[in-house]
Amino acid sequence: MTADERAIRELVATWMAASRAGDLDTVLGLMTEDVVFMVPGRAPFGKEAFAAQSRGMADARLDGTSDIRELRILGDWAFMRSHIEIALTPPGGQPQRRAGDTLTILRKEADGRWRLARDANLLTEVGKRGE
Repeated sequence: MTADERAIRELVATWMAASRAGDLDTVLGLMTEDVVFMVPGRAPFGKEAFAAQSRGMADARLDGTSDIRELRILGDWAFMRSHIEIALTPPGGQPQRRAGDTLTILRKEADGRWRLARDANLLTEVGKRGE
C-alpha cells in the first residue's frame, strides 16, 4: 500500500469516527473548500450547506461503516468507489438505516493532505432497494 492510499484510507476512517463522535469541525476539515455533494432528489450542494444540515442533526446519533471497494490514485487526484451503511437515530427515535454506493473524488492539496472534493452518494433507505 502506498503512502497516498494509506492517507486516503485514514481520511475515510477519520471521517467515520468524527461522524460517530459528532465532531463536525473535523469532518469539515476533511473537505476541500469547493467540495460538491450530489445526492438523489436534491441539487448539488457545497460545504456550507453540508455544515448547516449537519448542525440541524446535532442531537442525532450516527453510526456506520464504509467499505472501500476501489481506490485509484492519479497524481494529485484520486477516485474511490465505496459501499456505505449508516444508521441515524434521532433523540428518542428509531434508527433510520440507509445504505448504498458512493463515488468520491479526492484532491491532494498544497499542504500535502488528501481531502474530499466531490461526492456522489447513492444511499437509500434500507429495504427500499430490496436490501
